[in-house]
Amino acid sequence: MNYILLIYGDEADCANWTEADWQACYAAHEAYGKAMEAAGVIRGGAELKPVATARTVRFAGGKAGEPIDGPFAEARETLGGYYLIEVDSLDEALAWAARMPCMQGGGVEVRELGMS
Repeated sequence: MNYILLIYGDEADCANWTEADWQACYAAHEAYGKAMEAAGVIRGGAELKPVATARTVRFAGGKAGEPIDGPFAEARETLGGYYLIEVDSLDEALAWAARMPCMQGGGVEVRELGMS
């Protein structure tokens, strides 16, 4: 089964990180990805640029509106990245989510993909 691990957090949680903090986090994600690769479950993933770069197209009555800044103005936690994995069960996907590195808060949403 294919799952997506959606990584949510508050960008403010890492606003005061040093370059060394960022490098340690990137190294932790690299090790996490290599562990997924060794287990044969990784199918893809990416870090997203900061929410300030996001634009959203909203729809009403089947018509697209003008793009607006950001994902949701009221959201404190935003999507920061994702991993695509292929595992045998939801429990296995949740176990990978629980190992997500660099989480200062926020959460990891685990969703099965509907089409593959």
